[in-house]
Amino acid sequence: MKVKRRVAVTGLGVLSPLGTHVDELCAQLIAGRSGVGRLSGPRFERLRAPIGAAVRFDGAAHFDAVRCRMLDRVSQLALVAASQAITHANLDLRGERTERCGVSVGSSMGGVGTTDAAYYTLYGECSDRIQPLNILAAMSNAPAAWIGIDHGLSGPNLTYSTACSSSAVALGEAARRIQCGDVDIMIAGGAEAPLTFGVLRAWEAMRTLATTDSGNPSMSCRPFAQTRTGLVIGEGAAFVVLEEWEHALARGADIHAEFLGYGLTSDVAHIARPSIEGQANAMRAALHSASLTSESIDYINAHGTATVQNDAVETAAIKEVFGERAYSIPVSSTKAVHGHLLGAAGALEFVISVACIMGEIVPPTMHMNAPDPACDLDYVIEGARTGMSLRAVMSNSFAFGGTNAVLITGNPRPG
Repeated sequence: MKVKRRVAVTGLGVLSPLGTHVDELCAQLIAGRSGVGRLSGPRFERLRAPIGAAVRFDGAAHFDAVRCRMLDRVSQLALVAASQAITHANLDLRGERTERCGVSVGSSMGGVGTTDAAYYTLYGECSDRIQPLNILAAMSNAPAAWIGIDHGLSGPNLTYSTACSSSAVALGEAARRIQCGDVDIMIAGGAEAPLTFGVLRAWEAMRTLATTDSGNPSMSCRPFAQTRTGLVIGEGAAFVVLEEWEHALARGADIHAEFLGYGLTSDVAHIARPSIEGQANAMRAALHSASLTSESIDYINAHGTATVQNDAVETAAIKEVFGERAYSIPVSSTKAVHGHLLGAAGALEFVISVACIMGEIVPPTMHMNAPDPACDLDYVIEGARTGMSLRAVMSNSFAFGGTNAVLITGNPRPG
């Protein structure tokens, strides 16, 4: 029987509503500061709740004018975050067998900004002047393709689109390719840039978006609270360098965490309603993949979207898997402050999970101003906890369409 190879996490990169570097992201999480706010622009004023979680990012600071025209914002975010992860890993790809290095990206909507602008030109302005590079900018695999091209990675180049679990799937599948021996290195993560009027209006029509908090718009997302009204859409990108353990040791890399487990299941009852069974089975599958028992998990970064149905279902699923111990495991949803990055959410929350292990912290669930009897776990509402020695962290990602993906990362151990 072939031995499953270990997977090291050696690099982290992030562009998020809470900051454009992992250290900044962590500082904001610990302080409980929110990246949610009002969206400016005349079109957004037509929304019932013109709020979102935007990244302070200008592509022109990173790419020349010609390149900017070729890249949708989603690809710009992905390229910068992926490069940041490679730099953080101190990885010189020129010395690697590039056919054994690949890219794995999750994105729910791809280059939707390009598509939205093209449709406005075509239908709103009744003009036929569509940019010739629109297809290349808008296609869902553009971020992964550009990362591979820019870094000369000729191994597998993969894009996953499973709605809100897209990048969790991308990370899990990347790790599996390393574990089975297909590759030595995968640049894995997710990117999303959905803050366009068309996208937000479509989400608004589903009645899933939060209403604006009248006193403070930055507190509009309230996961697990009885007063929760829905999710807040965010944008950003998060990437990790996943590396075969012995390969990482041989080049003297700093190993920040170990990728331990990945669970993947599907709900088959409804395309937009989560199920306790599906979520619980994904958590169990991740534990089995990691060869861990439920006693080993010291923190759960919840999917926690702040919709009425999802938060109650996820709470029940955690209880189903962990039993009485569910009440003693810290559980938090960081979406309260960075919003829901859709297809990039799983990657961002995995990066946060790794950062929690590195910094021995557990971030809070902010804005939980009223408890919900259906959501009665330890949601860390008093503020961040420090000095927490975390053996293993579980990160949940559940999606429209029913694809449930759960990742487990752990403290790197020798041997």
